[in-house]
Amino acid sequence: MSSRHSRHLLEIHAAVMLFGLAGLFGKWLALPSTIIVLGRVFFASLSLAAVLKLAGHPFRLNRRHDYFFLSLLGVLLALHWVTFFESVKVSTVAVALLSYSAFPVFVVLLEPWFFREPFHWRSLLLAAFCLAGVALIIPEWQWTNHITQGALWGLVSGLSFALLSVFNRKYVRDYSSLQLAFYQDVVALLALLPFLFFEMPLFNTQQLLLLLLLGLVFTALSHTLFINGMKSVPARTAGIIASLEPVYGIVAAAWLLGEMPGWRVLLGGGIVLGAAAFATFFRPGKGQEGKKAKLQMPEMEENL
Repeated sequence: MSSRHSRHLLEIHAAVMLFGLAGLFGKWLALPSTIIVLGRVFFASLSLAAVLKLAGHPFRLNRRHDYFFLSLLGVLLALHWVTFFESVKVSTVAVALLSYSAFPVFVVLLEPWFFREPFHWRSLLLAAFCLAGVALIIPEWQWTNHITQGALWGLVSGLSFALLSVFNRKYVRDYSSLQLAFYQDVVALLALLPFLFFEMPLFNTQQLLLLLLLGLVFTALSHTLFINGMKSVPARTAGIIASLEPVYGIVAAAWLLGEMPGWRVLLGGGIVLGAAAFATFFRPGKGQEGKKAKLQMPEMEENL
């Protein structure tokens, strides 16, 4: 294994670890989810703009209608992150990460509608397994239960990210992931800006530093590391590493927050992750290029 390949593997591992740890900020920051995401995209947009400038990437888009499509993706990104942090706030980091991780199953269900591809019975089977996993995570089907709320918010986060992935594949083909991330972060910033006046948050120095850290290190840097690592790491390998995101997040939450997931969450999460992994790597009719395009989505992040 060459030193260059080893470095790129380490970059992807570091990026995925940062993706997984981003959810902890939902517990550390005593701010509404909309304000957390607003701060995140504000600092991420500034840093991504600097990276684009230094890398020599153009800011101008090729076609006028691409601005509309990227604006749509930016709104979806804002929805994805807000619902994810809301899931973290009302439940636990583990519940949020595991329920969000169902997004590959949503992707295989949505793609036939958008690309006129044949619908396979395997997709329904995956959806059934995913629902069974979520049912194990949820202790009771009542909105008053915080774990139930967290799991449902996490599913909405996963669904919005699945839509983001599908729209990205359908409409945007001619731009680097850094360009996509920058424009989507800027649009998410504009979409969430009104909440600054509705919520009227009072920031202290610690909160501003945490938001700066979340935007620069856990968003812009993690995304840049992941993209750079993809230069020599195969898409399948990167996808396997990316599946560790919930693991990193759950271990970190247990260590730093004392959140120890119960057996139902772990068992249900394992089923969800299994269905998601199968949906990612064994999609009928999908070649390596399709997988690679999906893996280079902004905030595969995210998650985070």
